[in-house]
Amino acid sequence: MDFRRGRKREDPEINLIPFIDVLLVVLIFLMVTTTYSKFTELQITLPTADAEKAIEKPFEINVTVDAKGNYTVNNVPVAFHGVASLADDLKRAAGTGPDGQPLPAPVKDPVIIVNADQFAMHQMVINVLEAARMAGYDKLTFAAQTGGQK
Repeated sequence: MDFRRGRKREDPEINLIPFIDVLLVVLIFLMVTTTYSKFTELQITLPTADAEKAIEKPFEINVTVDAKGNYTVNNVPVAFHGVASLADDLKRAAGTGPDGQPLPAPVKDPVIIVNADQFAMHQMVINVLEAARMAGYDKLTFAAQTGGQK
């Protein structure tokens, strides 16, 4: 027996009206129960632009050490006869400007920039550090070169 033949099959129907009613009630509830608090204004002190004198660039002495054992001080080749002679060359470089002209007074505390080739021996860099110490200069920085032997 087939009991299903006699009945018509009804399509299911979704009624959205109760769902919308519930959402409206929840929305009204949230709107009523929400508290709006007003924060006091923040006191912010904004920075002001003061035109101060720009910081002057320190006097630099560039010492280059290459892989062949040659030293240059401010792009002037110097012969290495010992740490004391290199210290004298550093003091002499502190008394001349970047253009090679003598300064009225030697710079008291220049920055020594050591440009060492990657193939330079460590002892050559130590010689520059010792010469800077002997000359009385304690501000040192390093810059690596990637040249050298090919």
